[in-house]
Amino acid sequence: MKEITVTELAALDHPAVVDVREQSEYDTVHAEGVRLIPLGELVQRLEEVPRTGPVYVVCHLGGRSAQATGFLAAQGIDAINVVGGMDAWQRAGLPVSGRA
Repeated sequence: MKEITVTELAALDHPAVVDVREQSEYDTVHAEGVRLIPLGELVQRLEEVPRTGPVYVVCHLGGRSAQATGFLAAQGIDAINVVGGMDAWQRAGLPVSGRA
């Protein structure tokens, strides 16, 4: 499975990021410009996943995003898991939106 750190992701110019957490988690805190598709809805909403380049998948700690990355890769999508998820993103002091 392909992986990327939060600092490597933050250094990219306009990456396509899919957040697979639940709506309430996303509302609390999220990175700017991410697309929310909860893991439980990913199969039904597969057409919403960007396909023009790599897709970076994030969750809270990395477990759900690892599952989603595996599923997306099996669908032929260049999916990359964000190691440590939003927890690592916040600990790194990277910008967030929401009600944190």
